[in-house]
Formats: sequence, C-alpha cells, structure tokens
Amino acid sequence: MVGHAWAVNLLKKHAADHKHKNAYLITGPNGVGRRTLALRFAQALNCPTPFAPGEPCRACQTCNQIEAMLHPDLSVIQAERIGGVIRVEQIRELMRSLSLTPYSAQFRVALLIRFEEANPNAANALLKTLEEPPPRVVLILTAESSERLLPTIVSRCEVIRLVPVPTDTIYQSLISGWVISEDRARLVAHICAGSPGIAIRLHQVPSLLDRRQAWLEDQRRLLSASYFDRFDYAEKLAKDKEKARATLATWLSFWRDVMLTAGNADHPPANIDWGPEIADLSTRLGLIRAYNLVRSAQKAIERLDRNINSLLVLEVFMLDLPSL
Repeated sequence: MVGHAWAVNLLKKHAADHKHKNAYLITGPNGVGRRTLALRFAQALNCPTPFAPGEPCRACQTCNQIEAMLHPDLSVIQAERIGGVIRVEQIRELMRSLSLTPYSAQFRVALLIRFEEANPNAANALLKTLEEPPPRVVLILTAESSERLLPTIVSRCEVIRLVPVPTDTIYQSLISGWVISEDRARLVAHICAGSPGIAIRLHQVPSLLDRRQAWLEDQRRLLSASYFDRFDYAEKLAKDKEKARATLATWLSFWRDVMLTAGNADHPPANIDWGPEIADLSTRLGLIRAYNLVRSAQKAIERLDRNINSLLVLEVFMLDLPSL
C-alpha cells in the first residue's frame, strides 16, 4: 500500500487478533487504494503462511488467487462499468454463495466494489445479510462516500475513510518502485490528485498522458472557438459517454487549478505542465468565474452519472466555457 498506514495497521490488528468485524466500508476517491486495501485484508484473513500475524505472505496460492480476484472463497460484485448499476440479482446470487461453507479458506470474503452504484432493491437486499451475517463471512464494501449509501448500511459497517495520499509520498513511491524519470514521476504524482492507483496506471499506460494532453489542447482551442464549433465537438464527444466523462474530469482538474491560483491558495497546481496557461487564465477570469467553471464541470459529470442526455449535458457546459 502507498500511504494509509493507519488503515493498514488497523486491519492488520483486526486480522491478527481475530477480532475482525462482519462488514467493512472503505470510502475515498477513485484510485486512492480502496480495492487494494480490501484485497490485502482478504489476504491477511486467509493466508495460510503469513509472515507474521496479520501480514499475508502475498506469495502463496491463496494470496495470488485473491490478488487476481479468482479465489473460490472470494466473491466480487460490481457494476459492469463505472457509472453502471449493481442489480438485485447480483446480491441475491451473492447471498446464496455466502450461505455455503468456505471451500478452502478460513473465511468467505465478499468484495462489493463501488456500492454507491447499487440500485435501491440491491441495497435493501444486502441489508438483510448485514443484519444477520452468516458465520465465517466478511463483507467489504467500497464507495466514494458513505453519504451516497443507505444510513442503515453504513451503520452496520466499520467505516474506513481513505483520503488522498500526499503528492510527495506518491512521487517517492514512483521513484523507488518503478523505472521512471524524476520529471515524469513529479508530473504523474501531481496529476493523479492523491490517488496512487491512478498514478501507477498513468505510468504504465503512457497513452493516457497523451490523451490527457490532447483533451487539454482541445479545451484551449474551444475557448476561442465559435459556438458552432463547440457544439460540433460536443456532438462527437457525446457518442462515447465514458470518454465524455473522462474528458470533463480532465477539464475539471484544470479549472480547479485556475481557481486555486486565482485565490492565491498555497497549493501547487495538479497540471504543473500547464502552469503558464493556468496563471494567465486565473488573472483574466478571476476567482468567481473560475469557481463557476469548476461547479459547471462538476455538475456536468454528476449529470452524466445520472444518465441525463450526454449531448445536452455537454452543450450546456460548452455554453458555460468563457469566450476568449
């Protein structure tokens, strides 16, 4: 794990002392390490050859199968895609499997990823299991925020709230654990916004950085483009909802940097390679207009997540962009 030492130590103690809870809820932003922490805990509970109590070896067959999410006593429930829906049928099938005795491990572990995407029927179906959990079963839910879940579900879980990891911690982790230049590690550590998972993916898939650069250049062009050109861009982008959401998230990061710079915040920009443009726009737009652009990008992403018409969402955002 990169960061989150307090959470690691807490779960290590729970596994070592055999005083684990029946259900856990791990919250935090995407890529911060929610799923990794859950899998490490599952390994700690079931590793037959731990280095020490609560410390899985991560080399045995059990640990390797859990790492790959292929262990017979590990059930993984999630929507088919980010922004999708966890259906009640998935929860009912999970409940049937959890009623069985563990096949080879000490505990059956159910990992429910992005549980904020569960529909109301699925959430209520899980609630019954949380109220009367089967023996030798541990449920681990992940979500961006506990506020997006039913209070009755949250109250029955041990809540572990992960926060963004400091930029320097991620930078040092990249330098020590990966073959990467200092300049690239510094850029990736800033862009990932405190999420080690995103940092590693940006390093492993260089095309993601190229794609980000292209989206930022597109936005720079749109700032001086006509509404006809803006709507034409929106129409093309709306054909792929996931791409549209990723584009808006990139632009949101940029406008947040502009807002923080305009407000003289003691915080370096995430997009450090776009420093001159950020400084120029912060001066030209000011704090209030930059803040409004941040809110506009946030609302656009939220509307896409609620399955509002993608083209309409993008056209509204294009109208909010300043004309420079």
